[in-house]
Amino acid sequence: MTKNTFRNASRRAGTALLGAGLALTAVPTAAAALTSPERPPAAPGKKADPRGTVVSATRVAHMSGDEAGRYLTAISPDFGTPAPRHGVDTYRVVYRTISATGAPTTASGVVSLPARTAGRTLRAVSYAHGTHASRDMAGSVDEQGQSRVAAIYYAAAGYAGVAPDYLGLGLGPGHHPYMDAASEASASLDMLRAARAVAASHGRVLNPRVLVTGFSQGGHAAMALGRELQNGADRHLRLGALAPISGPYDIRDAQIPASLSEDGPLAPRASVFYLSYVSVAWNRLHHIYDSPSQVFNAPHDKAVEGLFNGTTGEEEIVTRLPGTIRELATPRYLRQLEHPSGALLRAIRSADGTCDWRPRVPVRIYGASGDEHVAFANARSCARTLRAHGARPQVVDYGPDAGHDATVFKGLPDTLRWFQALGR
Repeated sequence: MTKNTFRNASRRAGTALLGAGLALTAVPTAAAALTSPERPPAAPGKKADPRGTVVSATRVAHMSGDEAGRYLTAISPDFGTPAPRHGVDTYRVVYRTISATGAPTTASGVVSLPARTAGRTLRAVSYAHGTHASRDMAGSVDEQGQSRVAAIYYAAAGYAGVAPDYLGLGLGPGHHPYMDAASEASASLDMLRAARAVAASHGRVLNPRVLVTGFSQGGHAAMALGRELQNGADRHLRLGALAPISGPYDIRDAQIPASLSEDGPLAPRASVFYLSYVSVAWNRLHHIYDSPSQVFNAPHDKAVEGLFNGTTGEEEIVTRLPGTIRELATPRYLRQLEHPSGALLRAIRSADGTCDWRPRVPVRIYGASGDEHVAFANARSCARTLRAHGARPQVVDYGPDAGHDATVFKGLPDTLRWFQALGR
Protein backbone atom coordinates (compact mmCIF):
# COMPACT_ATOMS: atom_id res chain seq x y z
CA MET A 1 0.00 0.00 0.00
CA THR A 2 0.97 3.65 -0.25
CA LYS A 3 2.96 4.00 2.93
CA ASN A 4 5.54 1.46 1.81
CA THR A 5 6.09 2.90 -1.66
CA PHE A 6 9.69 3.90 -0.92
CA ARG A 7 10.37 1.42 1.86
CA ASN A 8 9.75 -1.61 -0.35
CA ALA A 9 11.88 -0.24 -3.18
CA SER A 10 14.72 0.57 -0.83
CA ARG A 11 14.87 -2.76 1.00
CA ARG A 12 16.94 -4.24 -1.80
CA ALA A 13 19.67 -1.68 -1.19
CA GLY A 14 19.26 -1.19 2.56
CA THR A 15 22.27 -3.24 3.66
CA ALA A 16 24.52 -1.63 1.08
CA LEU A 17 23.40 1.83 2.13
CA LEU A 18 24.11 1.28 5.79
CA GLY A 19 27.46 -0.27 4.91
CA ALA A 20 28.40 2.73 2.81
CA GLY A 21 28.71 4.95 5.85
CA LEU A 22 25.67 7.16 5.32
CA ALA A 23 24.71 8.90 8.55
CA LEU A 24 21.08 7.83 8.58
CA THR A 25 20.64 7.60 12.34
CA ALA A 26 20.51 10.29 15.00
CA VAL A 27 23.64 12.44 14.98
CA PRO A 28 24.42 14.34 18.19
CA THR A 29 25.49 17.80 17.12
CA ALA A 30 25.75 21.29 18.44
CA ALA A 31 24.01 22.40 15.26
CA ALA A 32 20.74 20.99 16.56
CA ALA A 33 20.37 24.23 18.44
CA LEU A 34 16.61 24.07 18.87
CA THR A 35 16.61 20.74 20.70
CA SER A 36 14.86 21.03 24.04
CA PRO A 37 13.02 18.69 26.41
CA GLU A 38 9.68 17.83 24.88
CA ARG A 39 6.79 19.33 26.78
CA PRO A 40 3.19 18.10 26.70
CA PRO A 41 0.39 20.27 25.35
CA ALA A 42 -0.57 23.15 27.62
CA ALA A 43 -2.73 22.30 30.61
CA PRO A 44 -6.33 23.57 30.63
CA GLY A 45 -6.39 27.26 31.44
CA LYS A 46 -2.73 27.76 30.52
CA LYS A 47 -1.92 29.66 27.36
CA ALA A 48 -0.35 27.39 24.76
CA ASP A 49 2.76 28.29 22.79
CA PRO A 50 1.99 29.74 19.34
CA ARG A 51 1.28 27.28 16.57
CA GLY A 52 4.45 26.29 14.77
CA THR A 53 6.64 26.73 17.86
CA VAL A 54 9.49 24.22 17.77
CA VAL A 55 9.55 21.82 20.71
CA SER A 56 12.63 19.94 19.50
CA ALA A 57 14.78 19.69 16.40
CA THR A 58 17.26 16.83 16.22
CA ARG A 59 19.58 16.10 13.33
CA VAL A 60 18.89 12.57 12.09
CA ALA A 61 20.93 12.50 8.87
CA HIS A 62 24.02 14.18 7.48
CA MET A 63 25.07 13.39 3.91
CA SER A 64 27.53 14.74 1.41
CA GLY A 65 26.28 15.30 -2.11
CA ASP A 66 27.66 11.95 -3.22
CA GLU A 67 26.10 10.17 -0.25
CA ALA A 68 22.75 11.81 -0.92
CA GLY A 69 22.98 10.67 -4.52
CA ARG A 70 23.69 7.07 -3.52
CA TYR A 71 20.90 7.11 -0.94
CA LEU A 72 18.36 8.42 -3.44
CA THR A 73 19.31 6.32 -6.45
CA ALA A 74 19.36 3.16 -4.33
CA ILE A 75 15.72 3.81 -3.58
CA SER A 76 14.90 4.57 -7.22
CA PRO A 77 17.05 5.25 -10.29
CA ASP A 78 14.45 7.92 -11.12
CA PHE A 79 15.74 9.94 -8.16
CA GLY A 80 19.11 10.33 -9.84
CA THR A 81 17.63 12.93 -12.18
CA PRO A 82 17.94 15.80 -11.81
CA ALA A 83 21.26 14.79 -10.27
CA PRO A 84 21.68 15.73 -6.58
CA ARG A 85 24.05 18.70 -6.29
CA HIS A 86 24.21 19.37 -2.55
CA GLY A 87 24.94 17.66 0.71
CA VAL A 88 22.07 17.75 3.19
CA ASP A 89 21.35 17.91 6.90
CA THR A 90 18.00 16.47 7.92
CA TYR A 91 16.19 17.26 11.17
CA ARG A 92 13.38 15.54 13.02
CA VAL A 93 11.14 18.34 14.26
CA VAL A 94 8.43 18.26 16.92
CA TYR A 95 6.26 21.37 16.92
CA ARG A 96 3.10 22.93 18.32
CA THR A 97 -0.11 22.67 16.34
CA ILE A 98 -3.81 22.03 16.88
CA SER A 99 -5.84 18.84 16.86
CA ALA A 100 -8.69 18.09 14.47
CA THR A 101 -11.01 19.61 17.08
CA GLY A 102 -8.88 22.71 17.62
CA ALA A 103 -7.17 21.77 20.88
CA PRO A 104 -3.44 22.40 21.41
CA THR A 105 -1.27 19.40 20.55
CA THR A 106 2.04 18.51 18.96
CA ALA A 107 3.04 16.92 15.66
CA SER A 108 6.27 15.93 14.02
CA GLY A 109 7.92 16.06 10.63
CA VAL A 110 11.17 16.45 8.74
CA VAL A 111 13.14 19.48 7.58
CA SER A 112 16.06 18.85 5.23
CA LEU A 113 18.43 21.72 4.45
CA PRO A 114 20.99 21.76 1.64
CA ALA A 115 24.65 22.54 2.21
CA ARG A 116 25.69 26.17 2.42
CA THR A 117 26.62 26.19 -1.24
CA ALA A 118 22.90 26.48 -2.00
CA GLY A 119 22.89 29.97 -0.51
CA ARG A 120 21.44 31.65 2.56
CA THR A 121 17.91 32.13 1.20
CA LEU A 122 16.07 28.96 0.21
CA ARG A 123 12.81 28.14 -1.49
CA ALA A 124 10.83 25.63 0.56
CA VAL A 125 9.16 22.61 -0.99
CA SER A 126 6.38 21.30 1.23
CA TYR A 127 5.89 17.58 0.55
CA ALA A 128 2.87 15.74 1.98
CA HIS A 129 3.17 11.95 2.15
CA GLY A 130 0.77 9.22 1.14
CA THR A 131 -1.34 7.02 3.38
CA HIS A 132 0.32 5.65 6.53
CA ALA A 133 -1.56 3.36 8.90
CA SER A 134 1.42 2.85 11.22
CA ARG A 135 2.95 5.89 12.90
CA ASP A 136 6.47 4.49 12.70
CA MET A 137 6.51 4.70 8.90
CA ALA A 138 6.45 8.51 9.02
CA GLY A 139 9.53 10.31 7.80
CA SER A 140 10.42 11.65 11.24
CA VAL A 141 10.91 8.06 12.42
CA ASP A 142 11.68 5.86 9.42
CA GLU A 143 15.11 6.32 7.83
CA GLN A 144 13.60 5.38 4.46
CA GLY A 145 10.14 6.81 5.05
CA GLN A 146 8.52 8.36 2.02
CA SER A 147 8.49 11.91 3.32
CA ARG A 148 12.11 11.78 4.54
CA VAL A 149 13.22 10.55 1.13
CA ALA A 150 11.26 13.35 -0.55
CA ALA A 151 12.63 16.03 1.79
CA ILE A 152 16.20 14.85 1.13
CA TYR A 153 15.52 14.70 -2.61
CA TYR A 154 14.42 18.33 -2.79
CA ALA A 155 17.16 19.48 -0.39
CA ALA A 156 19.86 17.79 -2.49
CA ALA A 157 18.61 19.94 -5.37
CA GLY A 158 19.06 23.13 -3.33
CA TYR A 159 15.61 23.58 -1.76
CA ALA A 160 14.51 23.32 1.85
CA GLY A 161 12.58 20.04 1.99
CA VAL A 162 9.71 20.28 4.49
CA ALA A 163 7.61 17.19 5.18
CA PRO A 164 4.92 16.99 7.88
CA ASP A 165 3.86 13.69 9.42
CA TYR A 166 0.29 15.06 9.94
CA LEU A 167 -1.47 14.48 13.26
CA GLY A 168 -1.16 11.18 15.11
CA LEU A 169 1.75 9.86 13.04
CA GLY A 170 5.47 9.88 13.74
CA LEU A 171 5.87 11.35 17.21
CA GLY A 172 2.43 12.96 17.32
CA PRO A 173 -0.01 11.78 20.02
CA GLY A 174 -3.39 10.17 19.43
CA HIS A 175 -4.99 8.64 16.37
CA HIS A 176 -4.42 9.99 12.89
CA PRO A 177 -7.56 11.78 11.56
CA TYR A 178 -7.24 10.22 8.13
CA MET A 179 -8.61 12.22 5.19
CA ASP A 180 -9.52 15.29 7.24
CA ALA A 181 -8.60 18.22 5.02
CA ALA A 182 -8.63 20.86 7.75
CA SER A 183 -6.12 19.10 9.99
CA GLU A 184 -3.95 18.09 7.05
CA ALA A 185 -3.73 21.79 6.20
CA SER A 186 -3.18 23.02 9.75
CA ALA A 187 -0.48 20.45 10.52
CA SER A 188 1.25 21.23 7.22
CA LEU A 189 1.05 24.99 7.74
CA ASP A 190 2.43 24.77 11.27
CA MET A 191 5.22 22.51 9.99
CA LEU A 192 6.21 25.29 7.60
CA ARG A 193 6.25 27.75 10.49
CA ALA A 194 8.49 25.40 12.44
CA ALA A 195 10.71 24.98 9.39
CA ARG A 196 11.28 28.73 9.24
CA ALA A 197 12.56 28.62 12.82
CA VAL A 198 14.77 25.59 12.16
CA ALA A 199 16.24 27.26 9.09
CA ALA A 200 16.83 30.51 11.00
CA SER A 201 18.69 28.65 13.76
CA HIS A 202 21.15 27.53 11.09
CA GLY A 203 21.54 30.96 9.52
CA ARG A 204 19.13 30.32 6.64
CA VAL A 205 16.06 32.21 5.47
CA LEU A 206 13.08 30.65 3.71
CA ASN A 207 11.64 32.51 0.74
CA PRO A 208 7.98 33.18 1.61
CA ARG A 209 6.75 31.68 -1.68
CA VAL A 210 6.26 27.98 -0.89
CA LEU A 211 6.24 25.26 -3.53
CA VAL A 212 3.62 22.69 -2.54
CA THR A 213 3.37 19.06 -3.57
CA GLY A 214 2.37 15.68 -2.16
CA PHE A 215 1.41 12.16 -3.17
CA SER A 216 -1.87 10.24 -2.76
CA GLN A 217 -3.33 11.39 0.57
CA GLY A 218 -0.59 13.98 0.33
CA GLY A 219 -1.96 15.28 -2.98
CA HIS A 220 -5.19 15.94 -1.13
CA ALA A 221 -3.26 17.55 1.74
CA ALA A 222 -1.27 19.68 -0.72
CA MET A 223 -4.43 21.14 -2.21
CA ALA A 224 -5.75 21.91 1.29
CA LEU A 225 -2.49 23.58 2.30
CA GLY A 226 -2.31 25.55 -0.95
CA ARG A 227 -5.74 27.03 -0.29
CA GLU A 228 -4.74 28.08 3.24
CA LEU A 229 -1.53 29.70 2.04
CA GLN A 230 -3.30 31.64 -0.70
CA ASN A 231 -5.96 32.75 1.76
CA GLY A 232 -3.27 34.42 3.87
CA ALA A 233 -3.21 32.02 6.82
CA ASP A 234 0.32 33.21 7.66
CA ARG A 235 1.70 36.64 6.79
CA HIS A 236 5.21 35.19 6.35
CA LEU A 237 4.18 32.48 3.90
CA ARG A 238 2.38 32.43 0.60
CA LEU A 239 1.72 29.96 -2.17
CA GLY A 240 4.28 29.85 -4.98
CA ALA A 241 3.17 26.86 -7.07
CA LEU A 242 1.07 23.74 -6.61
CA ALA A 243 1.84 20.25 -7.93
CA PRO A 244 -0.22 17.47 -6.29
CA ILE A 245 0.27 13.84 -7.35
CA SER A 246 -2.52 11.22 -7.50
CA GLY A 247 -4.71 12.73 -4.79
CA PRO A 248 -8.26 11.66 -3.84
CA TYR A 249 -9.77 15.12 -4.32
CA ASP A 250 -13.35 14.01 -4.94
CA ILE A 251 -14.35 11.29 -2.49
CA ARG A 252 -18.08 11.53 -3.10
CA ASP A 253 -18.28 11.56 -6.89
CA ALA A 254 -15.01 9.95 -8.01
CA GLN A 255 -13.36 7.75 -5.39
CA ILE A 256 -16.42 6.14 -3.77
CA PRO A 257 -18.13 5.20 -7.06
CA ALA A 258 -14.88 3.70 -8.36
CA SER A 259 -14.36 1.79 -5.12
CA LEU A 260 -17.88 0.35 -5.14
CA SER A 261 -17.79 -0.66 -8.80
CA GLU A 262 -17.14 -4.39 -9.10
CA ASP A 263 -15.67 -4.01 -12.58
CA GLY A 264 -14.09 -0.59 -12.04
CA PRO A 265 -10.45 0.48 -12.36
CA LEU A 266 -9.44 0.02 -8.72
CA ALA A 267 -7.83 -2.99 -7.05
CA PRO A 268 -10.43 -4.51 -4.69
CA ARG A 269 -8.02 -5.02 -1.80
CA ALA A 270 -6.83 -1.42 -2.04
CA SER A 271 -10.42 -0.20 -1.90
CA VAL A 272 -11.14 -2.43 1.10
CA PHE A 273 -8.12 -1.04 2.95
CA TYR A 274 -8.90 2.61 2.24
CA LEU A 275 -12.60 2.30 3.02
CA SER A 276 -11.84 0.53 6.30
CA TYR A 277 -9.31 3.16 7.32
CA VAL A 278 -11.40 6.17 6.42
CA SER A 279 -14.55 4.75 8.02
CA VAL A 280 -12.79 4.14 11.33
CA ALA A 281 -11.10 7.56 11.22
CA TRP A 282 -14.28 9.41 10.32
CA ASN A 283 -16.18 7.67 13.07
CA ARG A 284 -13.67 8.88 15.65
CA LEU A 285 -14.15 12.44 14.44
CA HIS A 286 -17.73 12.57 13.14
CA HIS A 287 -19.47 9.58 14.77
CA ILE A 288 -20.84 8.00 11.60
CA TYR A 289 -21.88 4.78 13.35
CA ASP A 290 -22.82 3.60 16.86
CA SER A 291 -21.46 0.08 16.44
CA PRO A 292 -18.95 -1.37 13.97
CA SER A 293 -21.56 -3.97 13.04
CA GLN A 294 -23.57 -1.20 11.38
CA VAL A 295 -20.87 -0.74 8.73
CA PHE A 296 -18.73 -3.91 8.78
CA ASN A 297 -19.98 -7.43 8.21
CA ALA A 298 -19.25 -10.16 10.75
CA PRO A 299 -16.66 -11.28 11.68
CA HIS A 300 -14.79 -8.17 10.48
CA ASP A 301 -16.86 -5.90 12.69
CA LYS A 302 -14.96 -7.29 15.68
CA ALA A 303 -11.54 -6.60 14.24
CA VAL A 304 -11.43 -3.62 11.88
CA GLU A 305 -11.22 -0.81 14.44
CA GLY A 306 -8.38 -2.53 16.28
CA LEU A 307 -6.34 -2.86 13.10
CA PHE A 308 -6.11 0.93 12.79
CA ASN A 309 -4.41 1.45 16.13
CA GLY A 310 -1.41 3.31 14.73
CA THR A 311 0.99 0.41 15.31
CA THR A 312 -0.18 -2.29 12.91
CA GLY A 313 1.53 -2.26 9.53
CA GLU A 314 -0.39 -2.14 6.28
CA GLU A 315 0.78 -5.55 5.08
CA GLU A 316 -0.70 -7.16 8.18
CA ILE A 317 -3.88 -5.08 7.95
CA VAL A 318 -4.47 -6.13 4.36
CA THR A 319 -4.05 -9.83 5.16
CA ARG A 320 -6.63 -9.55 7.94
CA LEU A 321 -9.24 -7.74 5.86
CA PRO A 322 -11.55 -9.40 3.31
CA GLY A 323 -10.82 -9.26 -0.39
CA THR A 324 -13.83 -7.26 -1.59
CA ILE A 325 -15.94 -4.31 -0.52
CA ARG A 326 -19.07 -6.51 -0.49
CA GLU A 327 -17.44 -8.85 2.01
CA LEU A 328 -16.36 -5.92 4.17
CA ALA A 329 -19.31 -3.54 4.26
CA THR A 330 -22.92 -4.15 5.20
CA PRO A 331 -25.61 -3.58 2.54
CA ARG A 332 -26.88 -0.68 4.64
CA TYR A 333 -23.49 1.02 4.67
CA LEU A 334 -23.04 0.50 0.94
CA ARG A 335 -26.36 2.27 0.34
CA GLN A 336 -25.26 5.10 2.62
CA LEU A 337 -22.02 5.47 0.69
CA GLU A 338 -23.94 5.72 -2.56
CA HIS A 339 -26.39 8.25 -1.10
CA PRO A 340 -24.70 9.85 1.93
CA SER A 341 -26.56 11.97 4.45
CA GLY A 342 -26.23 13.09 8.04
CA ALA A 343 -22.91 12.46 9.78
CA LEU A 344 -21.49 10.48 6.85
CA LEU A 345 -22.21 13.35 4.47
CA ARG A 346 -20.55 15.79 6.87
CA ALA A 347 -17.49 13.53 7.05
CA ILE A 348 -17.26 13.31 3.26
CA ARG A 349 -17.61 17.07 2.98
CA SER A 350 -14.74 17.45 5.48
CA ALA A 351 -12.54 15.70 2.92
CA ASP A 352 -13.96 17.06 -0.31
CA GLY A 353 -13.70 20.61 -1.59
CA THR A 354 -9.92 20.94 -1.59
CA CYS A 355 -10.11 21.95 -5.26
CA ASP A 356 -13.02 24.35 -4.81
CA TRP A 357 -11.06 27.61 -5.15
CA ARG A 358 -9.03 29.60 -7.65
CA PRO A 359 -5.25 29.33 -7.30
CA ARG A 360 -3.45 32.44 -8.50
CA VAL A 361 -0.24 30.49 -9.12
CA PRO A 362 0.84 27.81 -11.63
CA VAL A 363 -0.82 24.44 -10.99
CA ARG A 364 0.02 20.99 -12.33
CA ILE A 365 -2.01 17.94 -11.36
CA TYR A 366 -0.10 14.67 -11.83
CA GLY A 367 -1.69 11.24 -12.01
CA ALA A 368 -2.24 8.15 -14.12
CA SER A 369 -5.28 6.77 -15.89
CA GLY A 370 -3.93 3.34 -14.90
CA ASP A 371 -3.93 4.14 -11.16
CA GLU A 372 -5.37 1.14 -9.30
CA HIS A 373 -5.65 2.87 -5.90
CA VAL A 374 -6.90 6.41 -6.56
CA ALA A 375 -9.24 6.79 -9.51
CA PHE A 376 -7.90 9.19 -12.15
CA ALA A 377 -11.40 10.66 -12.16
CA ASN A 378 -10.23 12.54 -9.05
CA ALA A 379 -7.66 14.46 -11.09
CA ARG A 380 -10.17 15.23 -13.81
CA SER A 381 -12.72 16.41 -11.24
CA CYS A 382 -10.16 18.64 -9.52
CA ALA A 383 -9.11 20.21 -12.82
CA ARG A 384 -12.74 20.85 -13.81
CA THR A 385 -13.48 22.51 -10.49
CA LEU A 386 -10.39 24.70 -10.63
CA ARG A 387 -11.21 25.73 -14.21
CA ALA A 388 -14.76 26.59 -13.18
CA HIS A 389 -13.19 29.12 -10.79
CA GLY A 390 -11.08 30.59 -13.57
CA ALA A 391 -7.79 28.76 -12.91
CA ARG A 392 -5.80 27.07 -15.68
CA PRO A 393 -4.31 23.88 -14.25
CA GLN A 394 -2.30 21.50 -16.38
CA VAL A 395 -3.07 17.78 -16.02
CA VAL A 396 -0.24 15.29 -16.51
CA ASP A 397 -1.45 11.73 -17.20
CA TYR A 398 1.24 9.06 -16.95
CA GLY A 399 -1.07 6.77 -18.89
CA PRO A 400 -2.85 3.42 -18.52
CA ASP A 401 0.31 1.44 -17.86
CA ALA A 402 1.38 3.46 -14.81
CA GLY A 403 0.08 2.26 -11.45
CA HIS A 404 -0.35 4.27 -8.28
CA ASP A 405 3.18 3.86 -6.94
CA ALA A 406 4.70 4.65 -10.32
CA THR A 407 3.20 8.13 -10.18
CA VAL A 408 5.33 9.17 -7.21
CA PHE A 409 8.53 7.75 -8.68
CA LYS A 410 7.79 9.71 -11.85
CA GLY A 411 6.19 12.63 -10.08
CA LEU A 412 8.99 13.69 -7.75
CA PRO A 413 11.52 14.22 -10.56
CA ASP A 414 8.87 15.91 -12.70
CA THR A 415 7.77 18.28 -9.94
CA LEU A 416 11.40 19.15 -9.23
CA ARG A 417 12.10 19.91 -12.90
CA TRP A 418 8.95 22.01 -13.06
CA PHE A 419 9.80 23.94 -9.89
CA GLN A 420 13.27 24.60 -11.30
CA ALA A 421 11.76 25.82 -14.58
CA LEU A 422 9.55 28.24 -12.68
CA GLY A 423 12.68 29.88 -11.21
CA ARG A 424 13.59 30.88 -7.73
